[in-house]
Amino acid sequence: MASCCTPSGYRKIFGARTARRDVRKYRRRGLDKAARRIVGFLAGRGVQGDSVLEVGGGIGAIQLELLRAGAARATNVELSPEYEPPARELLREAGLEERVERRLGDFVRDAEDIEPADDVVLHRVVCCYPDPEALVGAAADHARRRLVLSFPPDTALFRAGSAVFNACLALSRAEFRTFVHPVSTILAAARARGLEPALDTRTPMWRIVGFERAQVSG
Repeated sequence: MASCCTPSGYRKIFGARTARRDVRKYRRRGLDKAARRIVGFLAGRGVQGDSVLEVGGGIGAIQLELLRAGAARATNVELSPEYEPPARELLREAGLEERVERRLGDFVRDAEDIEPADDVVLHRVVCCYPDPEALVGAAADHARRRLVLSFPPDTALFRAGSAVFNACLALSRAEFRTFVHPVSTILAAARARGLEPALDTRTPMWRIVGFERAQVSG
């Protein structure tokens, strides 16, 4: 496993301070724009009784909103343990502790031990993993009905920004790195596993693509 994907590498960037900040922002303003589009896509297709798997879901805000929209249960797979206390606090407040399983580990490495779900979400995660084919492929394999991804647009501007950010991380001796992967690689990994795009939209920072199985209709 690449050093950027070690728990210590993630924990330095996605630590307790980040987790507390995410909770404050969610309580004040709800989901960010990209996350709202993810939830809107899935809820618009119907999530009543669905199972949800989110990789790198942080405090679990997307899962909370999907459960409120009718999903039956959710699983979160996270590398950084710092999200666990605030995430569980949000679950207690919402009365949803029994409907969410939170696991620590590398999703790609542990994929065989994780149950498939109707809907799989990777929000701001593809850019944090060095092997997009392995990550998106594993996520697609686990998606019975739909897969939704958000990732930085593959443009010169975002590639330059990622390079500068990674240089700063290297100077600070952080293990974590960011990646702007080719969109063609991301899409091909999902399509190779029987999923086709049903949503392709953007915010200033993120491209959001929602996939569905061929047999799934509106």
